[in-house]
Amino acid sequence: METKYLRKVLGCIRRAAEDYSMISAGDNIAVGLSGGKDSLVLTAALAVYRKFSEEPFTLSAINIDMGFGGVEAERAALRELMRELDVTYYEVRTDIAEIVFDIRKESNPCSLCSKMRRGALNTKCLEIGANKLALGHNADDVAETFFLSLIYEGRLNTFQPVSYMSRTGMTLIRPMIYAHEADIKGAVNKLELPVLPNPCPANHETKREYMKKLISSISKDIPFARDRIISAVTSPERYSLFPPKNRKT
Repeated sequence: METKYLRKVLGCIRRAAEDYSMISAGDNIAVGLSGGKDSLVLTAALAVYRKFSEEPFTLSAINIDMGFGGVEAERAALRELMRELDVTYYEVRTDIAEIVFDIRKESNPCSLCSKMRRGALNTKCLEIGANKLALGHNADDVAETFFLSLIYEGRLNTFQPVSYMSRTGMTLIRPMIYAHEADIKGAVNKLELPVLPNPCPANHETKREYMKKLISSISKDIPFARDRIISAVTSPERYSLFPPKNRKT
């Protein structure tokens, strides 16, 4: 694999790891490998990063098979890539698709699906002795999550770079929070990574997809808008919000 195509992403991972102390010596890191572009690039980049990281760590990848079927050829290519990267690979077969769409018939399936997938990932992490779970959220996801929370929940909020999950003792890390989606797509195309198609019926019909399109639309008129949104979220010294209300009881 030509690692020159991962340089931008590797630089972002190094910066995030240093800014938020994401990786410690002796960590056993498992990547939540959906097979999408983000998790593929994250896995490939971490496989390279471990070679020069000042904090030595071991790396594995966990793919949750949700039970949709129809992607066996792509899964075979995924297994081959993991062998090439020297990353221990695990597949966890589940019936999440059947539960969410056939049994529960969820009108808003994303929330339940996410919880079940995360639960399956956590269970496998504990089984293999991983102490950290790495997810492929990128800088664009930071902005989209912020807008989702602002508009739908009335909160100024987004996910954290590092989160400790007390129930399982696992630490969740997001090493690509500084990487832009355009650079990730570029790496996927140049490296010809085997992206698994998303068979989910709700794909491209979610609120997140709406936010992605909204931010893209804003960026057509204001080219630097996306970078400013991300900068505002990641720079707490720039926060300037109302203080708590001085209500008398």
